[in-house]
Amino acid sequence: MTTYGDDATIRRILTEAGDTWAVVGLSDNPDRAAYRVAEKLQRIGKRVVPVHPKAETVHGEQGYASLAEIPFAVDVVDVFVNSALAGDVADQAVAIGAKAVWFQVDVIDEAAYARTRDAGLLMVMDRSPGREIPRLGLG
Repeated sequence: MTTYGDDATIRRILTEAGDTWAVVGLSDNPDRAAYRVAEKLQRIGKRVVPVHPKAETVHGEQGYASLAEIPFAVDVVDVFVNSALAGDVADQAVAIGAKAVWFQVDVIDEAAYARTRDAGLLMVMDRSPGREIPRLGLG
């Protein structure tokens, strides 16, 4: 099994990359994993910005239809879209000056992983911060 993000990288993203996380694919549906992960991120002090075509307000935060529409700096882009769309989101994260990209469990695009790291961003793929936070004792 290939690992796309070691513990040191995961810890850096969760503790050092910054506190503003754009969660791409986050809607107000509490049955979705993105909704629950966003709650967990907020519990450890992250500002969670929903990015979804509907631009819904979720967990008290205004939503935006795209990363480019967010009018303030984003530190981490957490990606809850299918693998076929994820590479484009990673490229957008680079374009907006994010420091890190996190592809959720089963979101895999090896070329995007390489491009993002080559652009100097921290990158984790096929992992969930919702699982990593307690595993690393961060919240």
